[in-house]
Amino acid sequence: MMIHEITPLASKNKDRKRLGRGPGSGTGKTAGRGFKGAGSRSGWSGSIRASREGGQTPFFKRFPKRGFTNAEFKVEYAVVNLHELEKAFDAGAEVTPEALIKIGLLADAKLPLKVLGQGQLKKSLKVSAHKFSKAAEAAITKVGGSATTL
Repeated sequence: MMIHEITPLASKNKDRKRLGRGPGSGTGKTAGRGFKGAGSRSGWSGSIRASREGGQTPFFKRFPKRGFTNAEFKVEYAVVNLHELEKAFDAGAEVTPEALIKIGLLADAKLPLKVLGQGQLKKSLKVSAHKFSKAAEAAITKVGGSATTL
């Protein structure tokens, strides 16, 4: 039979495999799950995960936990580069987090704003942000603008 010979009467989808319907069905008794082990049990999928090691001490428990991590105190910044400010604002404009949200350069004001020095700035701008990179601050003041830390 060819694909163009299939009639609308033919089933579009294959019938599902009916499991556990006696020895004559071919999928009786263990229903294709095999004997013993987590794979044969109902609800087994919750216990089989990538990190499961079958009774062996898990990888993360085998090593001593010592030292200090600063992850809890890490500050994430919303960043804006100079070339973005160059495109978005006219000379003499005030650049604040609120102004950046209004024009769509920042999603929201939850994160503190940091201005980075990538690109060139040719306009004098009054930039207010929580933090500036050294290059960004130098570039802003070089063209006669001001960099104010909030």
